[in-house]
Amino acid sequence: MSFIKKGIYRHYKGNLYEVIDVARHSESLEDMVVYRALYGDFKLWIRPLKMFLEDIEINGEIQKRFELNE
Repeated sequence: MSFIKKGIYRHYKGNLYEVIDVARHSESLEDMVVYRALYGDFKLWIRPLKMFLEDIEINGEIQKRFELNE
């Protein structure tokens, strides 16, 4: 199973999320990040680890989808 540092991450749109852990999808065995929104109703979300850590292009600029908020 892959590793991601637990902590608070900022989404490229500005909202904050707390990474809780990494889980494995029961069918595909893909590593998934389990994280909680730190706004609104504090919903839990999951996203493939690879997608969580990827760089994305916004208005011609490359940036992280989520960045650790240190």
